[in-house]
Amino acid sequence: MKKKSHMSWSWIFIVGFFVLSILDFRFGILGIICMTAPIYHALKGRGKIHCSHYCPRGSFLGKFLGKISLNNNPPKWMRGKLAKNILLIVMITLLTISMIHAKGDFSKIAFSLFRFMGSSFIVGILMGIIFRPRSWCTVCPMGYSTGLIKKKMDNRKLKTKFKKNESDKTNEQKIA
Repeated sequence: MKKKSHMSWSWIFIVGFFVLSILDFRFGILGIICMTAPIYHALKGRGKIHCSHYCPRGSFLGKFLGKISLNNNPPKWMRGKLAKNILLIVMITLLTISMIHAKGDFSKIAFSLFRFMGSSFIVGILMGIIFRPRSWCTVCPMGYSTGLIKKKMDNRKLKTKFKKNESDKTNEQKIA
């Protein structure tokens, strides 16, 4: 069954997030949803469906940057594993440091998430203007993480299937 895409309107969530967070930065805590939803889908075996069907950031970039984008291709190095791994490690490190400095204070955690989401959103917009509108999606740490999870889960399924086939062959040999 094919899932319906919500990309035509899911941008409303990211705009709502920023409006609410600017009015009261404690709404920044909602940023945790943007970070956990893709992981949830990946762990449920849905791979990168969040990126293609739900992602509010990707929806916003695709909808609003098309007319102002220079439509250049991102450099090849930017699409490689090394760049994606570096960005993922840098972002995890920055978020971790920010959470440590928050010391469990709800307001500080919420502001940290708001700042984290805001800075990556600005980078995404800049990339979308300089390159193609959804260029951020090629290096997005959440998309990359879900891809890694899917790959790991697929490898596990293959190993399980291989072991099952091997045990079936062993059982057939015992019967014969």
